[in-house]
Amino acid sequence: MKQQHSHPHSFRTQVLPRLRKIRAGYLLVTLWALSAAIVTGFDLPLVRELEQQTQNWFFRLRGTARPPEQIVIVAIDGQSLLAAKNYQTEPEKREITQLLQTWPWPRTAYAKVIERLMAAGAKTIALDLLMEQPSGYGPADDQRLQQTIARFSNQIVLAAAYEESSQALPGAMIQLTEPTATIRTPMVSLGLVNYLPNADGQVARLGRAYHEDVLRPLNLLELPTFAEATLGVSQIPYPPPQGHNIFFYGKAGTVKQIPFWQVLAPDWWQIYQHEQTFKDKIVIIGTTDSTISSDMFATPFGIMSGVEIHANEVATLLEGRSLIEPLSDAWIRGLFVFIVVAGTGWLIGIFATRLLRELAGGIGILVASGIVAYLLFTYSYIILPTAVPLVAIALSTFSYFTARALAERIERIRLRSTMERYIAAPVVQEILKYPGTLQVGRKLKAAVLFSDIRGFTTLSYKLPPEQLIEQLNIYFSAMVQAIIEAGGTVDKFIGDAIMAEFGFPLSQGEGDDALNAIRAALGMRAALADLRSRFIAEGRVPFFSGIGISYGEVIAGDIGALRRREYGVIGDTVNVASRVEGMTKQFGTDILITESLYILVADKVEAICMGEHELRGRANPIALYSLVGWKGEDQTLYHQTMEELRNYLGQPPSD
Repeated sequence: MKQQHSHPHSFRTQVLPRLRKIRAGYLLVTLWALSAAIVTGFDLPLVRELEQQTQNWFFRLRGTARPPEQIVIVAIDGQSLLAAKNYQTEPEKREITQLLQTWPWPRTAYAKVIERLMAAGAKTIALDLLMEQPSGYGPADDQRLQQTIARFSNQIVLAAAYEESSQALPGAMIQLTEPTATIRTPMVSLGLVNYLPNADGQVARLGRAYHEDVLRPLNLLELPTFAEATLGVSQIPYPPPQGHNIFFYGKAGTVKQIPFWQVLAPDWWQIYQHEQTFKDKIVIIGTTDSTISSDMFATPFGIMSGVEIHANEVATLLEGRSLIEPLSDAWIRGLFVFIVVAGTGWLIGIFATRLLRELAGGIGILVASGIVAYLLFTYSYIILPTAVPLVAIALSTFSYFTARALAERIERIRLRSTMERYIAAPVVQEILKYPGTLQVGRKLKAAVLFSDIRGFTTLSYKLPPEQLIEQLNIYFSAMVQAIIEAGGTVDKFIGDAIMAEFGFPLSQGEGDDALNAIRAALGMRAALADLRSRFIAEGRVPFFSGIGISYGEVIAGDIGALRRREYGVIGDTVNVASRVEGMTKQFGTDILITESLYILVADKVEAICMGEHELRGRANPIALYSLVGWKGEDQTLYHQTMEELRNYLGQPPSD
């Protein structure tokens, strides 16, 4: 009993593979994080589109938000376009039929509506209509509107726009389109109605973005945006916008709308006056019908008219809800994405020790990240990179899970192949099914078997090393095969000795575990008899062995230091089995079993009682039995083995 060989459940076979898998997982996560950071840093169109679609989804998930009550739209809608036709037979609505008969309407209609709104207490009226050409109804029509504008010039905003033109200034492709001089007055305010759409064609940013990205690079005149001019004329203080994106309150129709024709209809107008619908309100007049205007744009809530977008921007500025992108630089966003994705993967690798926990952790962080991004967007008006990190986290989690699953599958196959050389297949299956139980110390009952080669020390001096190792390996293979076929577990090799257990780590019941130990011992006797015949025929030295078996309580677990552990058993039963094996030399027999084992198999085996004997380290003597064989079966092998052993022991061994 000289050298202790390694066990399949050692540090090398359990811990190092896990460390390698963790490193591989970290590498995958880092690659995904780096890829996500690079595509974000280069600000690729696909990335911008993904992020914009995520913001759109957040808007729709949030649903409709209540817009400020100070804003009212007077809509030139489909009802207003049909009003003249619908009310031809109603004399009290003759004004409608006269003014709204044909589109475009005479500007007198706008003058009358402005006058009524002002009379109703409107704070500001913003006219979202480009009237760059004189009226087709003659100079008197323009003069009528101009007089109204002059009367309320400090409360009115007119629309202006930069438009593409072949007659633009040299070096420029756009020129300013302003209201015709036939309706303007020196004191009236102008506001630019231009918006700069995103790459996907959606309007999402405040009108100021058009100034910063288009007008300033071209050194063109910068007028206030339509929303800024409207709030300026209203003299309502509002906080400077912190962000560049509009906080859309909902889909088309969310901001309160009054059809244009109802302002001219006597019955409706009486209702609005009674309800003070327009008192102290910011009123924006514009078209909402796509059949007469191209002033329709894609937004996060779908197609929306320009006048409604202006209303949403006015509300955004008024309530200080502009959406902020704190990471304005693309490479800063890329760094943020790398930190989020890599940090997520590393955290999962550190805290999740099992494959399904890693998958659940990845999904949990994915969902949590989306929720946090949504809450920041909805309640703090902060836009953070969301789509790319979420996609990267999902891909890294999936690839990490797939790689780990594949690695664990390969490792399980390799481990199973290794372990089945030492342990019965059902036991291996149980260990692989519940690997966590291996590291937990527990008490159980098992049969412990020790086997040792007689005279091995002498043999090790007599035989050449190559022949000794070859013959020893042949012997071990045969003995291990007999143990495994009987359902046992090879615990370890200790020099020329073998230690094995039955009922650990998987018990088949006390009786069956005991019988399996007997079956293994008898199988080892038969296998060694065949080997002796082979060795003698080959001119080799024959081997004899002693086997000791005890049954009782053991302590099982993963035993050893951090850098070297073995899964096995310790306890009094182990010590007894070892000492009983040594006593086989004293009694000149090959297999000795203790009374605790014999009681469990007495009705199945034939054994010779060897009396009670004291063992070193134990207070009470133990009854021992020499195992003959199965009850009722031929015992020729036993007698042959005993005769050969007596002849062998007649030459006093040195061991």
